[in-house]
Amino acid sequence: MVGFVIGCVVAAVLVVAGTNLATIITTKDDIVSADVAAAFQADAVVVLGASVFADGTPSSILQDRLDDGIALYQAGAAPKIIVSGDNGTVSYNEVKAMKDYAIAQGVPSEDIFCDHAGFSTYESMYRAKNVFGVRRIIVATQTYHLYRALYSAQGLGLEAVGVPSDYREYSKQSQYDLREIPARTKDFFKTLLKAPSTFVGEPISLNQSGDVTN
Repeated sequence: MVGFVIGCVVAAVLVVAGTNLATIITTKDDIVSADVAAAFQADAVVVLGASVFADGTPSSILQDRLDDGIALYQAGAAPKIIVSGDNGTVSYNEVKAMKDYAIAQGVPSEDIFCDHAGFSTYESMYRAKNVFGVRRIIVATQTYHLYRALYSAQGLGLEAVGVPSDYREYSKQSQYDLREIPARTKDFFKTLLKAPSTFVGEPISLNQSGDVTN
């Protein structure tokens, strides 16, 4: 019995280590500078959500992702921005805070599309392809997070590069790094199975005003 338990633990460790290694190795060369991304001719910049304070102010980690995505848009790297995050309840709305912030920085409202059902990194990538119909994207988030996002995007058939938004030190970085280890394994298998997102819904064309998604 003890041998069986030890065997299971070893197998689990090998699976987690192997999936993390595969995720990082296969995507690390697609984490690029803003200059390289500007020549990628993407359909959209996808900014991944993170926590928002009660007053609607983005957390520091989310603000950096937004600043990254806005800079790419303003540099002409893509004509649209998709802000993808959690709006699972009436009282919590990451994407509204993200869009409001981008508008305040000078991005036209019609060029910002809201993905209210980006409940996870994988779901944001799945919906970018299957709801918003994009084929080439630039992902804006921190480096530790980009490996997983790019692995999911590419595994779902998207052409994707990522530009890191590592603009500062984060007090909870060690927690983010630890949480990312099982998350990479989870998304590795979701990508392998091409599991549908929690909500899919009707297609939304980027050839219209982003205000239809407010």
